[in-house]
This record gives sequence, structure tokens and C-alpha cells, in this order.
Amino acid sequence: MSEHQACRARTDGADQAATFGVSSDVEANFHARTRAPPMKLIPEILAAQAEIQALRRDIHAHPELCFEEQRTSDLVAAKLAEWGIEVHRGLGKTGLVGVIRNGEGQRIGLRADMDALPLAEANQFAHRSRHEGKMHACGHDGHTAMLLGAAHYLARHRNFSGTVHLIFQPAEEGGGGAREMIRDGLFDRFPCDAVFGMHNWPGVPVGAFGTRVGPLMASSNEFRIVIKGKGAHAALPHNGNDPVFVGAQMVSALQGVITRNKRPIDTAVLSITQFHAGDASNIIPNEAWIGGTVRTFSTAVLDLIERRMEEVAKAIAAAYDCSIDFTFHRNYPPTVNTERETLFAAEVMRELVGPDHVDANIDPTMGAEDFSFMLIEKPGCFAFIGNGDGDHREQGHGLGPCMLHNPSYDFNDELLPLGATYWVRLVEKFLAPA
Repeated sequence: MSEHQACRARTDGADQAATFGVSSDVEANFHARTRAPPMKLIPEILAAQAEIQALRRDIHAHPELCFEEQRTSDLVAAKLAEWGIEVHRGLGKTGLVGVIRNGEGQRIGLRADMDALPLAEANQFAHRSRHEGKMHACGHDGHTAMLLGAAHYLARHRNFSGTVHLIFQPAEEGGGGAREMIRDGLFDRFPCDAVFGMHNWPGVPVGAFGTRVGPLMASSNEFRIVIKGKGAHAALPHNGNDPVFVGAQMVSALQGVITRNKRPIDTAVLSITQFHAGDASNIIPNEAWIGGTVRTFSTAVLDLIERRMEEVAKAIAAAYDCSIDFTFHRNYPPTVNTERETLFAAEVMRELVGPDHVDANIDPTMGAEDFSFMLIEKPGCFAFIGNGDGDHREQGHGLGPCMLHNPSYDFNDELLPLGATYWVRLVEKFLAPA
């Protein structure tokens, strides 16, 4: 979501403070810190920001990679139990679900991811990573803390009729934790009439939301093509079948799959990011391989691209008396929001921050997200929430915001009350008594 899509701040915060139910002083201090638009934050959640922040920073200091989130899972489970919330563990190895019930009604799922990245943190603040080579560089610490903040409030104030499933998911960063939780019976054991997720977005102001009906994020897929030729002395290439030369032809020809085989209106990216062959300057190797990624918003388009890639690669190899081993791995499907749930979520966003700060038709991104697996199973909406312009970082490289997966990234704690309030209002509106 680009910065120009997050709309201008309004100036009537002092006049609206009483309407919002937040004391003028607290509201004014919050907006002075964040330069955010007026927001209808829940007073109790705003007052608890320091406690939610402490949880977030504790998780940040103890990052855990895919399916290793034992400490994080323990912390989440302990907090939920402390607040009287029913806890179920062991879904997707380290995933867990908290259940809050209040009478009869629909069932809603709220999802937060918990895992970190294999990245060395450059920050030097007190809550920096204590585990070398591991870092919360995507804000999953903040996602977990926001859902915990909402859980605490919902457990105390059950202003809804139905059931809330708090889904704390492991292994979003390439591990497919959502898929593994589903395989372990997530929606069989914890039925959901709709499921919702969100992700922070650096460079977009705190107080801005973005989402869209339909494809929001692309599928993520990897491929590898091993070219099998015949080695020879580099001075006598006619004695061999050069796999490096063949691979070079493929690098160019495979782009034709994108420009000539699919319809121009069907968005897709094919990027070759690896080319490996030999280790001597005077020897043509027996093998070479190329690899990369394919991103699409459509499974049908992906089917076409995969098929044509293999056909083109085989044809080029055969033309030079070589053969190939073609591997295509589908990691995450596209993240596709359903219409009813997305329009519903956008309305909740507008009620919180006003219509000028919600873009309900943002451009899709070619990034990927395994919440897509949940949206295949259940209707729902994934959204982006602004993480601010970067001023919250105490130390970093360069100026302005640090984007995701950056060694100087840090989640913006000023976002915590808004994220938690969004979850609560989503629940209260979705599960409103008849």
C-alpha cells in the first residue's frame, strides 16, 4: 500500500474526544505522539498500552523461527489462561487457539502470526533480539500483542453473542503454518463463519487501513530447472553439450511465457534469481541449474505458466542434445478476500478512523501470505494497517521507514491500541446480538 493512498489527517480530534469516550488528555497525548487521525479507541485498551507494549517487546527480544515458537506459545497460553480464556494447544505444532464464548450466535476467527525471521538484528535498543541470527523483522511480535490486547478486553467485556476463536499461528514465514493448523483440524474443532487477519505496513501512517475485495496478495511459487548436458574442455566446446549455454537461452525464453502465453490482463511475475554451474574457468560442466519464483493472482494462470515453462525448457534443452529435471513447488496460494466480509471489515475500519483513512480498494501486492490457506477454507478478509513513517525507531539505517524484513525494522508500539480496538469492534459488530 503506497503512502499516497493513506489519506490526510483530520484536525478535529479535540472536538471528537468526548464522543469517542476517551479522555481529552489521553487522546491528545496519543495523537501528539503519533500524528495519527482521530480514532475511536477503546479507553481501557488505550490505558493498557504499556502492558501490551511490554508483551510485544518481550516477544521481540525472544524471536523464534518457524515451528520453534515454544516460548512465544507458552507466553500466549499463560496470558490467555490467566484471563480465564479456554486454551487449546498443539495445532500446527506450536500453534494454539483461545476460545471466548458468550451465548449462542455465529463464530468468528481472528488470526495473528507468531514467528520471526532468520535475520541478524541491527537495532541496539533494550528490547533487541537476544538470539543471534533471529529477529522479528516482519512485526509478528506486534500482531501477537495486538490480538492479546483484544483477548484481554473481550474476556472482561463480553459485549457479543457467539464465539470468538483467537488463532495464534506459527510459521507464516515460509513454513505454511496456517496450512498445518488446518490439517490438524483447526476449522473442524473451532468452526468459524468468517476469519480475519491483518498485517502492519511500514511507510503508511498509523491510523490508516487498506484492503480490497478479491485478490489482495499473490501466490508464491518456486522452481528449479536442472540442465543435464555433457562436459568438455572449454577450448573444445564441440566435444560436449554445454548446459550453461542452454541455461542462458532459457533465462531469456522463459520470459516469453509471461509476455506471449498468458493474457496481458492477467498479472504475473516470473523472476529467475539463481544460475549455478561449474567451478573452473576452463571446464564446461556436465550440469547447470537455474531457479526463481513465479507470482500470480490466479490458479488458472499459474497452471498455464507452470505447464509452458516445462514445455519451453524441455524444447530448448532438446535442441542442444541436453535434458532437464523440472521442479515446480507451489508454496502459498493467492490471498483472496471475499466480498461480504471485506465490505464488513472496511465498515468497521471507517467507524474507527473515518472514511478518509480507509482505502477499501488498494492495489494488490505481489507479496504472499499464508493466511490464504484460511481464506480457501472460510470466507474472510485480510487487511493492512499502517505502521507509521519510521520516527518510532530509536536506531536504524538511513531515513524514513524501514520496510519489512529489514535488519533495522521495529514494530510501532503506537499501533497496538488501534489494532486491538479493531479486533474488538470487529467481534462486537460481527457477533452483535440479534
